[in-house]
Amino acid sequence: MRTSGNSGGRARRTTMAYAAGLAAVALLSTACSASDDDSDSAGDSGDKITLHVGTFGTFGFDNKGADLYAAYEKSHPNIKIVEDNVQDGQKYWDTLKLRMSRNSGLADIQAIEVGYIAEATGPTMANKWVDMSKAKGADAAAFVDYKSKQATVPGTDQVVGLGTDIGPMAICYRKDYFKQAGLPDDADAVAKLWQGDWSKFLDVGAEYKKKAPKGTSFTDSASGLFNAVLSSQPQQYSDDKGKLVYDTSPGVKTAWDLSVKAAEGGYTAKLRQFDEKGTWNAAIKNGKFATVACPAWMTGIIKDNAPSDKGKWGIALPPQNGNWGGSFLGVPKSGKHVEEATELAAYLTAAAQQEKVFGVNGNTPSNKAALTATESAKIEYFGDTPAGKIYSTIAQGIKPAPIGANDGQVKTFVTDNGILDIEQRGTDPEKAWDNVTKLVDDKIEQ
Repeated sequence: MRTSGNSGGRARRTTMAYAAGLAAVALLSTACSASDDDSDSAGDSGDKITLHVGTFGTFGFDNKGADLYAAYEKSHPNIKIVEDNVQDGQKYWDTLKLRMSRNSGLADIQAIEVGYIAEATGPTMANKWVDMSKAKGADAAAFVDYKSKQATVPGTDQVVGLGTDIGPMAICYRKDYFKQAGLPDDADAVAKLWQGDWSKFLDVGAEYKKKAPKGTSFTDSASGLFNAVLSSQPQQYSDDKGKLVYDTSPGVKTAWDLSVKAAEGGYTAKLRQFDEKGTWNAAIKNGKFATVACPAWMTGIIKDNAPSDKGKWGIALPPQNGNWGGSFLGVPKSGKHVEEATELAAYLTAAAQQEKVFGVNGNTPSNKAALTATESAKIEYFGDTPAGKIYSTIAQGIKPAPIGANDGQVKTFVTDNGILDIEQRGTDPEKAWDNVTKLVDDKIEQ
């Protein structure tokens, strides 16, 4: 969905939108789901059933993470769990909405990213979710206060999802690369380099570039930097009434200006995070950059893509505290096995399981008991780095910004269209911003 102000850009956008629609239909018709699986026709309670869990990115539930599915299957021998994973969060959400509009093809449990939670609790979708506040084994009050509020349908007590994780934002960095570039590699010393101001992060980048190890960039992506900076801003895409204000938001302007400076100044590896071709994943594996904006869930992605670099990565406090990401697990009412699905969702989000996921995958718990329990915990991949202390410190300083129903879509337009065009194609920033506003005007009803 690259666009420009001319008619060729508009034609290109139309073509890409059509292709995206076909892709969503293809996902809808081919992906395995609870409602399509012939093995799910359970009659008696003792029959074997399959529960599908729809996710995006890395949740740490499977055998690459905390192996929670296997543990649950062992204690529930009549249940088989299948995770249907899509790496790209926007495509995942677009497909989920299409399936939900048709009441067909949905997984028994669907993950909901915080950027889309206002849409999930909105008038179009709210009545299609099970009320998780009444789910067997679940306690909606067990999560940090703002997490439960985000998942509550306005004007009601209905909770559409139980919190999995939150996204306290740190910086992950290659200790060996920093040392080679003449920079400190100790987490406390690194954090002091950019403490209090995101612009200092690029000052460190300028120093890194002077002695950068051959073939490496300071950071992976200007879009990733944009999301990191914005995560620390009190106003982002919407106001407290849910109205889009991205075009006048001081937070968006601050993040845009700094990410443009990074893109034009040669600080980045010019990568698109989570791209379908796996270029970004390969760059992590091959050590092509020294830093990445690192909400807690990013640590699992680094671990999975660069297992041989165990011990080489460090985690430091960010210039300013913020929250990027975090998710929920919801259960669509249209599923075949709603009761079993709600029980599984309650299990996956319980304190004991969130502690296990943090220890292996780094996802910071949204469950209050688990968050407290992991304050002194470490992530195996990161060795002696006090990961629990770092992320819990950041989490304590999180002040969630208002979230609107269209925030996730606007974020995609800003990062994947605006900033990426500047970074990879050299598009003039003013033109790139104009393209973003045209996309919002064309694609989002306000």
